[in-house]
Amino acid sequence: MTDKIAIVTGGSRGIGRAAALKLGAAGYTVVVNYTANAAAADAVVKSITSAGGKAVAVKGDVAKEADILALFAAADKLGTLKVLVNNAGVMDQQNRLDEMTTERIRRILDINTFGSIICAREAVKRMSTRHGGKGGSIVNMSSAAAYHGAPGLGVEYGASKGAIDVLTIGLGREVAAEGIRVNAVRPGIIDTEIHDSSGIPGRVKMMRDA
Repeated sequence: MTDKIAIVTGGSRGIGRAAALKLGAAGYTVVVNYTANAAAADAVVKSITSAGGKAVAVKGDVAKEADILALFAAADKLGTLKVLVNNAGVMDQQNRLDEMTTERIRRILDINTFGSIICAREAVKRMSTRHGGKGGSIVNMSSAAAYHGAPGLGVEYGASKGAIDVLTIGLGREVAAEGIRVNAVRPGIIDTEIHDSSGIPGRVKMMRDA
């Protein structure tokens, strides 16, 4: 299966890292996308290759279409794309909507929503039988915030993940007959570094003990 490629956006840490390691163990050649932390991405690649798998790290910001196109072009050189894990996502400091800047809102939506949509588009171009592909799987990373809305924490984050739910439903129906499965994972609070970025370090312990 090493000619079967899996792309994991935001694959250097947290849930993305876990997905990359699992795919590597399953025999896929894993393209570990990262934005800034090359050392973390290289560590994931090393973990996969040390276990006998294949992986490469590819830098790219999913908020930028040019970077997404370059990411998929890099994957094309390795084999046939079979899996896309749309994992890249960010949160910001906890705030009410009336305290947020336009720049903050755009950043969240550009990474969490725009990036996932464009990555899904590029995956469909490669996987769909309509385009000569042989099928595949797209897994989108949603959040429990998509239904509780994250009031007081970041409603723009909740909105960005609500859009992922709608993308998953619509795209799944659109390409089901073309050999592509589209699913979403909607986790609750997971112990990853994303909570530090939102100004709530130790949030998992806080919620566990509440």
